[in-house]
Amino acid sequence: MCGIVGILSSKPVAHDLVDALRRLEYRGYDSAGIATVEQGRLQRRRAEGKLRNLEARLHTEPLEGHIGIGHTRWATHGGPSERNAHPHMSARVSVVHNGIIENFRELKAELTKAGHTFESDTDTEAVVHLITHEMDQGKSAVEATRAALGQLRGAFALAILFAGEEDMMIAARLGSPLVIGHGCDDKGGPCDMYLGSDAIALAPFTDTVTYLDEGDWAVLRRGGSVIYDRDGAIVERPAVKSQASALLVDKGNHRHFMAKEIYEQPEVISHTLAHYIDMAEGRVRLPDIGIDLKTVPRVTISACGTAYYAGLVGKYWIERYARVPVEIDIASELRYREAPLPEGGIALFVSQSGETADTLATLRYCKANGQRIASVVNVRTSTIARESDVVLPTLAGPEIGVASTKAFTCQLTALACFAIALGRARGAIDEAKERELVDALIEVPRHIADELTTEPRYEALANQLSKSRDVLYLGRGVSFPLAMEGALKLKEISYLHAEGYAAGELKHGPIALIDENMPVIVVAPNDDLFEKTVSNMQEVAARGGQIVLISNAEEGAAGCKLASHIQVPTAHEFTNPILYAVPIQLIAYHTAVQMGTDVDQPRNLAKSVTVE
Repeated sequence: MCGIVGILSSKPVAHDLVDALRRLEYRGYDSAGIATVEQGRLQRRRAEGKLRNLEARLHTEPLEGHIGIGHTRWATHGGPSERNAHPHMSARVSVVHNGIIENFRELKAELTKAGHTFESDTDTEAVVHLITHEMDQGKSAVEATRAALGQLRGAFALAILFAGEEDMMIAARLGSPLVIGHGCDDKGGPCDMYLGSDAIALAPFTDTVTYLDEGDWAVLRRGGSVIYDRDGAIVERPAVKSQASALLVDKGNHRHFMAKEIYEQPEVISHTLAHYIDMAEGRVRLPDIGIDLKTVPRVTISACGTAYYAGLVGKYWIERYARVPVEIDIASELRYREAPLPEGGIALFVSQSGETADTLATLRYCKANGQRIASVVNVRTSTIARESDVVLPTLAGPEIGVASTKAFTCQLTALACFAIALGRARGAIDEAKERELVDALIEVPRHIADELTTEPRYEALANQLSKSRDVLYLGRGVSFPLAMEGALKLKEISYLHAEGYAAGELKHGPIALIDENMPVIVVAPNDDLFEKTVSNMQEVAARGGQIVLISNAEEGAAGCKLASHIQVPTAHEFTNPILYAVPIQLIAYHTAVQMGTDVDQPRNLAKSVTVE
């Protein structure tokens, strides 16, 4: 969940390290730091809080080394503080780390007994002292690192510097992503080398990258790298051209990245649709999944957070339009249930980053149990994508705001296309129905563009919500996952307590919470379930609840007093989940703005959850 970078250059690297960390700050912003080697000695600067605090520190205490590592932290072991900030170091070794060292307590006890003194509460410092301890036994830096890696349990990406080594950096990954960048010039001189959690961090410096495979570790020097697999054998990993240079983004005319990304949805959904739909024929074209879709006995979907709610919508679609049973579970639960999986089944994983630790672990469980692996991801070079049999990409582009918006609607778009293709292959829908559903999807970008023209009306609603302590979201059928997603969005960025419930569950407990101070946001398209939802709204109104109706129905159709009515364009019911995602995003965004929270980087959250 943290971001790490490393640079070997012919010039001072501190400025470029900070520049790269800025592109990774979405991964964590509890603290930041960099370390360099200068005249053979390790030097370090760290600061609690956001990256700007480190920049201020470097302004008064600059670093001049030509080799360095950097880190932006999301706290796991040890609270946010300068003391716990990375890099961690001894006199001989400096380390930045993304992930969790599961056996750090045992290592710490052994190393303390051997005379090492720990200065932080982090698991990372155990790595520093373990490598130092191995070097104290006479091993070289490379040999000591190899020995230390064999003693670590957990998930990690590491970048390591050594005193006296101004042309060597060591990288290692197990369960957390890591990419090497190659920065050769055209004159045949030495190559600068780079290291990062994401290719996007390296995009200003190079478009040629090598992705380390699971268990790989590498020795980087100016001009190249030597990569070893988990058994210590030298291996070749391909250098590829990264598209990350196209992903360098700013907020443009928007106040926050989240606002910009909400407004990008018509465009990025169009890109995703264009990838899957033959517009001329009105057909969905999926990549070859490698099994006969006619005989698929079950689809197993797994994801986390917002991606899980996208998967829930996918369940409704697949079961309705493809008539295939779907089991869906949160990845952190499915991976430990030892769920039986049918022969010939498809396991479908949804992840924005493609690096979500629990989702990746569940993917490996399903693969080991004979499932065909498909992934809906936004990063086609990610670990989940690389370990899948087939990738169903979302073309959302980089999503910097921690609260997912455009990635969510692009996930829904890809899942909708998957459901259509699966239904057509199985004969559950005919050619005419496929064209009908495809035509409905093609209209989605236009409808969302229309929704965005009404944004000013959300400000008054947000002003009222910002005065509340609790908010309830209700929805039926395919709107139920939207209710849960709406509640999650509001929690994430406004810090208001919110819960999403199936409207039919209202009388089974949540109605006890209703009073005149309780806003109840109802996601209710005017479909065959609308009348049932109306009855729930009337129950809320009878108890004084403040009803906010999100619907394409007219206000009077509710049959009760509304605190607010958000009109959604009337469209095919198939596409309603995508369209109704936009109002719940705007409600959360404007409420957070009213409350003055950090919209793009809400407290305690990070964009990519690469640890359990």
